[in-house]
Formats: sequence, C-alpha cells, structure tokens
Amino acid sequence: MLLGELGERIREFKKTLEEIGEALRIEEKREEKNRLEKKMSQPGFWDTPEKAQQVVQKLQGVKSITTGYDELKRELEDLEALWELLLEEGEEAGEEVEKLKRDLREFEGKLSDLALKTYFTHPNDEKNAYFSIHPGSGGTESCDWAEMLYRMYRRWMERKGFQIEVIDFQSGEEAGIKRVTLHVKGPYAFGYLKSEIGVHRLVRISPFDANKKRHTSFAAVDVWPEMEDIEIEIREEDLRIDTFRSSGAGGQHVNVTDSAVRITHLPTGIVVQCQNERSQHKNKAMALKILKIRLYQLEEEKRQKERQELYGQKGEISWGNKIRSYVLQPYTLVKDHRTGFETANVSAILEGELDEIIEAYLKWDAARRAAPTG
Repeated sequence: MLLGELGERIREFKKTLEEIGEALRIEEKREEKNRLEKKMSQPGFWDTPEKAQQVVQKLQGVKSITTGYDELKRELEDLEALWELLLEEGEEAGEEVEKLKRDLREFEGKLSDLALKTYFTHPNDEKNAYFSIHPGSGGTESCDWAEMLYRMYRRWMERKGFQIEVIDFQSGEEAGIKRVTLHVKGPYAFGYLKSEIGVHRLVRISPFDANKKRHTSFAAVDVWPEMEDIEIEIREEDLRIDTFRSSGAGGQHVNVTDSAVRITHLPTGIVVQCQNERSQHKNKAMALKILKIRLYQLEEEKRQKERQELYGQKGEISWGNKIRSYVLQPYTLVKDHRTGFETANVSAILEGELDEIIEAYLKWDAARRAAPTG
C-alpha cells in the first residue's frame, strides 16, 4: 500500500470520527460530564447512596464516550503526523510504513467500537444489567447447554471489562445448570446485552447419549436494566416468600447458607430468587428490587404494545421463539434468525467472541426502529 493510499485512509477516518462525534453529541456529553462531576463534589452527595450511585453510573457512561472519543482523536493525530513525516522522507516501504499500516488497522477496529455507541439511544442502554439463563425442557441436555451459554457470556463480559456478580445459581442434577442470574456492572451493559434476549437453540451429537444421536436443546436468556426508584406498588398479600438453604457450587458461585430467598409474585407468576448474600435481609431486598424491575417492564409492555420490543416475554422455551441457532452437527454454523448474521466459526462464538453478532443486532434494531410503520 503506497503512502498516498494510507493518507486517504487517514482522511476517511478523520471524517468518520467527526460524524461519530456529531451522532454522539460529543460537546453535549462534555457539558453533562462537567455537570455530573460538579454534582459529585457537592457536600452531602453520598448522604443518599442509591441516588449517588445512579449519578456515578451515569458519569461512567458519559466518560466512556468522551474519553474514548478524545483518545481516538489524539491517536489519529499522531498517525497523521507519522504519515506526514514518512511522506516528506519519500519512504514507500520499510518498517515504519509497515507499522503505520498495522496501527491504522488497529485504529479502524477502535473506531468501529466507538461507532457502536451511536446505536445506544434507549434511556436504559447505558445502565447496568441483570442477566439470567434458564434451560428449556430436555433435562440434562438443556442444563448442559445452559452452562455452555453461561461460560460463553462470562468470557465475553470479562473481555469487555464488565464486573460480574452472581445473584443466583443452581446446578443441574446430573450436569450443567438449572438457572443462573448475574448482576453485570459497567457502562452500557444493558445496551449490549439486550441483543441476547430470547431462546437459543443448540444442535449437536449428545455427549450424554450412548448411541451418539443428534439432539436439539434450548435455553432462554433474559436481560433487565438496573433501575432505581421504581414506583411500583407491591402488596404483601400478593407475595409468597420462601427461605431455604442455597444450593450450587458454594464459594465458586454463591455463599452456601440458610439465607437464600425466593419471592413469587402471585398475580403474575413471576419468580425471583437471590442467594448471593449471607444475610437473608439483603437477599430479600435484592429479590424485591429485581421483582420491581420485572413488574415495571410488564407495565411498559402493556402501555407501548411492543411485546418483544426490548424485553418481551419469550413464552415457551422452544422452536417458535428461538432467536439464534448454534449447529455443531452435521455442519458448523451459528445463525441469528433476526439479523441473518451467520458464521461457521462456532468455536469462536462459544469462546465468547460475540462482538460481531451483537454489532449486527444493534444495526438491525436501529434500522428496524427507523423504518416507517403503518
């Protein structure tokens, strides 16, 4: 690649970065960042911890954009300066030119990551998330598939730098897991993870079948944004509260004590469970918090009549509700049935390399919402 072509790429990147800055309203974000930092410096800010935490979370989301944008702008200026120096020297080959090529390829990836933030337009996108996996019918097969998904998502979350707290975990009777709920903390956790809401289908030769037959398994993923100060009335008579000894892998996942709490909301049938704290009181408080979020979402669905717009109830965990298929036999393929995204590199996906599939969803969802209705 000649220096002229590299210069053209740099100019294209500068234009793209400016467009991203406009789409993100970067100057408004800077003002918001200054306002939030000023608010945090005021006396008594931490007197109400829950409200203070909301401000901190908001600031983290804003800073992830402004800092990311400023770093890319400085990096591009450095790359342009190096290009100009090589141009003056008339160098068309050599180690410095090769380094510039590599740096521009890396920069393109970072630019693409920042561009994704332009798709986070829903008020809840910037928030932390609660994330759960439940196997469908099928016993050990589905429980094992749920654990495979759990491993996949944890790897992706850790790679993204999210903090992960296990709220609830129950192992399967023979293998896998019966359920798991995570509290995922970090800027835009919900914005990213909302793409995974739905039923996930696996096709493979079963490791539990002595006849080596092909099996199909299902597991459901749910994601809710973390929200505070939700005005939802919950009557005591509508709740059934059970306490029990937590099960699972103990120190690896949750504390094994007699403090686990399960709350059933009788009118809706929603069941929420928490067992990560040693205090029964704290587990109950967390379970009630999640219950409020889920009830709030149901009310939103009724008002907006968008049953599966963001959080939709998936219904039966089976064929008709699947969003994605993971096929290991007789061929290898991961296909998202909403966006049409496909890849034969199933092993990479199951190792948590989900950025492309999530990016495809965010672009598809933005186009869908922008399309005229009626």
